[in-house]
Amino acid sequence: MALTKDDKTAIVTKFAQAKGDTGSPEIQVAILSAEIDKLQGHLGDNKHDSPAKRGLLSKIAKRRRLLRYLSLHNEDRYGKLIKSLNLKK
Repeated sequence: MALTKDDKTAIVTKFAQAKGDTGSPEIQVAILSAEIDKLQGHLGDNKHDSPAKRGLLSKIAKRRRLLRYLSLHNEDRYGKLIKSLNLKK
């Protein structure tokens, strides 16, 4: 269920703020969103996979914390990220 190296590289190049940027909140949120989508697909087929449910909830909580941080510190970057990922808020 983990993302491949190519998937992560594509996300990093799309959301990087500067050359060599690999850990900005935008990149972290985008990677978490891709992992969440993948886990939701898995749980659609395997409803009773409790460890996957727990992992999904922890990823959602981490993404929510990162989005809250970004919204408090830079409203413009937050708005652009929400639009590009098609997230609610």
